[in-house]
Amino acid sequence: MRSLYRLAVSVAAPLHAATLALRGRTAPGRRVAERFGFGARIEGAPLWIHAASVGEVQLAATVVRALRERCPSLPIVITTFTATGAARAGGLGPDLSVRYLPYDLPGPVRRFLDRARPRLAVILETELWPTLYRACRQRDVGLVVANARLSSRSARRYRRFGSLFGAALCGVHVAAQSAEDAARFRGIGAEPDRIQVIGNLKFDITLPPDIAVRGGRVRERYAPDRPMWVAGSTHEGEDEQVIAAHNRIRERLPGALLVLAPRHPQRFDAVAARLAEWNIPYVRHSRAAEHQRAGGAVVVLLDTLGELLDFYAAADVAFVGGSLVRGGGHNLLEPAALGRPVATGPFVFNAAQVADVLIECGGAHVVRDAESLAACIGAWLQDAPERARVGGLGRAAVEANRGALERLMALIEPLLADAAR
Repeated sequence: MRSLYRLAVSVAAPLHAATLALRGRTAPGRRVAERFGFGARIEGAPLWIHAASVGEVQLAATVVRALRERCPSLPIVITTFTATGAARAGGLGPDLSVRYLPYDLPGPVRRFLDRARPRLAVILETELWPTLYRACRQRDVGLVVANARLSSRSARRYRRFGSLFGAALCGVHVAAQSAEDAARFRGIGAEPDRIQVIGNLKFDITLPPDIAVRGGRVRERYAPDRPMWVAGSTHEGEDEQVIAAHNRIRERLPGALLVLAPRHPQRFDAVAARLAEWNIPYVRHSRAAEHQRAGGAVVVLLDTLGELLDFYAAADVAFVGGSLVRGGGHNLLEPAALGRPVATGPFVFNAAQVADVLIECGGAHVVRDAESLAACIGAWLQDAPERARVGGLGRAAVEANRGALERLMALIEPLLADAAR
């Protein structure tokens, strides 16, 4: 099975690298050589954190802050798999090294570990790489899968590979989000005495201390005297539904402003073209010099990275995308932690636990189409006391579920101490 796995990766890796190289002509920063394990040597035997993409990098930021408080001199390297993840990781601090994860083949993995020489590896969420995990074990590099989650569907898929993933998990510490996740990891071969339930790190979200000021600036710029809502992280197939909902909302609230934030940067231009095609008056946030306020626009297209939180802070209410289509949903906790009522579609399997908590407490409402989205958002925009009530429920739920970060630190710190001996 291991030979078949390596053969599959050996075929896929060059194709993926070729695609990135071609895209690199118009999208600088896709450092293809790093995916084969090349790059400068990283000094100081760092702690290595792997965060696959933007969502995991946000979790990594929380872990990095905690480590900085406890071990200020500890070198840290972050790996990621996507260009947007690398861009976000690069903003976590000038003292961090950021690399792309090597392909899961012996050569790239060996070269990466030779250059990084990590003392401990922390893999966020669920990224199981048999070749990489085996190489870490052979080099006595401790490995923690943190905030580990595993759906029943994924568990069945891993079991189809026989002992491949079970062998990979030998000696690995699993910090699971829930008892159900822990049981599924045991079912695919993780060692029971190395599994513990720590809760969900996402609830330990830390908001920037100046976020209210930043949100106030956005609000003053775009909608000082207008109702404003954000549709964050939308996917293809959702924009039409969001615009349809906004048109209905404007029948009751003509001055309402929508901030539309597509999830993927490669969609920014396409969404702009669709807004023009639909004759929707809009402005692009990236062209800041061209406007001071939205003026006669009814939509602001948020076509930059790293500013969605500021817009959530500026808004009255929020819809979080990837959920009206089968995208799996995105981060409901940012607007909830800010005390904003949150609407979400039904497809939230990427963050089901978070969604369940917020829906159960009343801090988030499920909508299923443009009509129900318009009804939900419109009602909140017209009822400030209800907005405050629902937003308060969500914020209280976030606070009540904190604590996973401290439990993860209690696991990591002894492992770091052992590695330093």
